[in-house]
Parts: sequence; C-alpha cells; structure tokens
Amino acid sequence: MFYVYVNICIVCSSMRLFHTNFARHLFSPLRIMKAAQKRTYTSFIKDKTFVNGKWVSAFSGKTFQVTNPATDAVLGTVPDMDASDTKQAIQDAHTAFQSWKKTTAKERSILLKKWYNLMMEEQEALGKLITAEMGKPVAEGMGEIGYGAGFCEWFAEEARRNYGDYIPTPVASRRLIAIRQPVGVAAMITPWNFPNAMITRKAAAALAAGCTVVIKPAEETPYSALALCELAEKAGIPPGVFNVVTCSRANVDAVGREMCKSPLVAALSFTGSSAVGKMLLEQSASTVKKVGLELGGNAPFIVFDSANVDQAVIGAMTSKFRASGQTCVCANRIFVQEGIHDVFVSKLAEVMRKDLKVGNGMEAGVTQGPLINLSAADKVENQVNDATKKGATVVLGGKRHPMGPQFFEPTLITGVTDDMLCMHQETFGPMAPIIKFKSEEEVLSLANDCEHGLAGYFYSNDIGQIWRVAEGLEVGMVGINEGLISTVEAPFGGVKESGLGREGSKYGLDEYSEIKYMCFGSV
Repeated sequence: MFYVYVNICIVCSSMRLFHTNFARHLFSPLRIMKAAQKRTYTSFIKDKTFVNGKWVSAFSGKTFQVTNPATDAVLGTVPDMDASDTKQAIQDAHTAFQSWKKTTAKERSILLKKWYNLMMEEQEALGKLITAEMGKPVAEGMGEIGYGAGFCEWFAEEARRNYGDYIPTPVASRRLIAIRQPVGVAAMITPWNFPNAMITRKAAAALAAGCTVVIKPAEETPYSALALCELAEKAGIPPGVFNVVTCSRANVDAVGREMCKSPLVAALSFTGSSAVGKMLLEQSASTVKKVGLELGGNAPFIVFDSANVDQAVIGAMTSKFRASGQTCVCANRIFVQEGIHDVFVSKLAEVMRKDLKVGNGMEAGVTQGPLINLSAADKVENQVNDATKKGATVVLGGKRHPMGPQFFEPTLITGVTDDMLCMHQETFGPMAPIIKFKSEEEVLSLANDCEHGLAGYFYSNDIGQIWRVAEGLEVGMVGINEGLISTVEAPFGGVKESGLGREGSKYGLDEYSEIKYMCFGSV
C-alpha cells in the first residue's frame, strides 16, 4: 500500500525546490489517507446541479458550457440558473434550517468527518477535476483537495467547541449567560482559482455552526462544487442543507442580487475582487445581513540584507508561482534590499529556469498551467509592456508561451518603479517584478502604500527587525521567513480593502454564529 503523499512526491520529483517546498506544506501524511483510486475525474462531471437533495435543471432549461483552459475542449454543460432558481434554493435551505439548527454539534461533527473521509478517498480524481476545469497542475490540484478537505475535518472538531460564556453578575439574584446560535441560511459566492477549498473553508464552518448553505461557484469551475454535492449526499448531509446554484456570466448579477437582497439569507460570504465585494456589501445593506469578504491582494514580499538568500528564493518561488500566480496571496511586489539585490535576482532566475515547466497540468512535471482565460493573459502582457516602456528590464520570459494564448512564460523583471502598473494592480499571473530598496523605513512605506492588505511576506534574520516589520505591515496575514502561510488552523483574511472577517481557524465559526445574551432573574 502506498500513500498519496508518496505518489505526489514521485509526480513532483522533477519540480525540485519549488514543489518540494509546496508538497511539504500541503501533503501531510498525517492528513492524507490511502489512495482509493476508485474513480476517474470524468465520473464527477454532471449535467445537473444539486438543490434540496435532488439533481435538477434550471427552471428555464438553459445550460452553459464548461471548457478546459489548457485545451479549449468542452468538458460538458451545467444548468444556467437565474434569480427564480436562486430564490427557490434559498427557500429550500431556509426550510432545511428549521431542523438542521436543532441537530447536536456531535451529529454535525460526525457528518462533516464523513464528508472529509470521502473527499480524501477520491483525492486523485477530485484533483484532476480541478486541473481539467481551471488548469493548475495535478500535484497542486491534489494538494488543494487535501487542504480543502482539511476544513471539513477541522470544523468537524470545532463544532463541538463552539462555546458560550457564563458571565459574572453584579446582582446576586441574577445569572448571566451568552450562547452561540447559528445565523440561518448562508449564501456563498466562490472563485475559480481554488474551486474546492474556497467552498469547504466557508461551507464547513457554516454547517458546523448549524447553518444551511446556498453556493454559487464560479462559472469556470462548477464541477468541483457539484462533486462536493455528490459526496455530501453520500456522507448523509440532509436535503436542503448543502445546495449549489450554477449560472453563466449572463446571470451572475441576478443570482448575486437575489442572495444579497433575500430576507431569508442571514449571512453572505464572498471571495473575489474588491470591486465586486463592495457592490455585494452595498446590496446586502437593505437586509443588514452578516457579510464576510475575502477580497483582492497586492502582497509585498520583502528580502532584507540579513536574510538567507537561498531560503528567500524558495519562498518567492512558492509564493509567486503557485497556480501560475493566480492566488490572492501570491507575492505581487518583490522588494529586495540593495546589498543582496543582484545575488537574489541571479539565484531566482536560475531556479526559475530550472524548476518551472509550462504545459498542460495533466502532464507529469508541469508546474505552470494556463491562465484561466484570455483576459488574464492580456493583463499580464499589459503589465509587462507597461513596465518595459517605463524602463524595467525583462530578465526571463515576458511573452505568451508557444503552448497557446492562455499560457504565459514565467517572467522576471528588474528595475521596477512605483509608476508602473504592476506596483498598483494585482497581477494574478506568473510575473515576478523586483523593486530595489535601501532602508527598512522606505520599504515599509512602499509596501503599505496600497489600498489592499491581505498578505505580506518578508525574510530577515534580524530579530528586532522581524518584530518591527511584522507589526508594521498593514496586512491581515504575515509570512516571516515563510512563503506559504495558508493552513486550516490559522485565521485567513485581510484589512483595508482586502475584506471583512476571517475564515478557517477557531474564528471561522464567528461568521456564521450570533451571540445571544440570556439574563435569569429571581434566582
């Protein structure tokens, strides 16, 4: 018997430092179960969506196509649902909530643990399904399944620790208690870059708290959401508790508006751009619902003169090039102190040449798949062209890859200055811009000169500097001598225009719980 971890290490053997470091974090043998290899990823492709425990079509009968970004091949079609479909799904979730909220924490815990086990049994097929939908390499897809399933395991355990408080009273004849109760129906709008984990991070917390959910997955990646439906049903999660509404871009606004405006929806959770997040927040104001937002980032990655350069290079590779740079916590602006600038750039270029291979994510050894669509590749190309026109130097890459128009060469640029687009726009692609700096004060000012504040990273071996910079960075999450910080046990979220609330960790239940105060008199 072999563990999936062993298999992934074989798959990643040619990826050297990059995937060795990536696998070390995401493929814990303590978490990953024995490979079942019972199914192929195509067996999870459905032509219907899942509402109230049933596989259904849109009321209109309309569908839309889902394509593989690496090949443009059509994977299949799914229902193109609209506001009326969404309203019905919310009503079904509201009905189911009346009984689900009365289940015990232990009962919910058992079901979430079953859901976790089923995901891990199908890790390979689910990982390949992610690759087919959005292009990331299979090794990363399987890593995401381990990470995403981990939220079900974590919140299965946290469900039984969702404690209230006994409050000391100022009056002898009274007793004061605060308890936690589920808010109700939680609507969720999730992105394409982590089509499994961004659902489980939200939904597992909501279910653990006693809420029911209605999810609108990204139109690019509905099959990963529908696979979760199948496994939730198999785990015994009751009808109406976990529902998915699929829709095309044409119906996104109508579906989102219904989720925001519905008085039956008590909480809305969204991961995506800051612009859309602001719009959803405004639309949700009419019903004063709880809103959790995980929005855009523009993460600084700082390398100080005292840093271990080799470790910093590994961290930059891990942070920048996961999912071809398409994550909200990817290093977006790489600041390198002038004393080690040249050696860092030289070593980073060497590792990029050696370890990054562009291609179809299904192929062994590939570390960089396609970008999600042509617009994403256009954005990277535009940033590169803007930087070079303003004096930057392309050290590596800088153009579309021969694989096709959605593939972009891993790119390294030096001489980046504050007037360039890549300093102020989140790239969401495989471009690493290097900015030289002189002092700690200068780089903190540059790093914080941004409306976003999701993640930040820095490398230093000066303990005083470590404390100062960690406290001084205006972000919600800080990686200190570490390029990969996401884990189910830690709170995920940002400050400024990067969002509201926290996901994962013990704090994740707060987004789906209300505090009720009870005062007992005449004791």
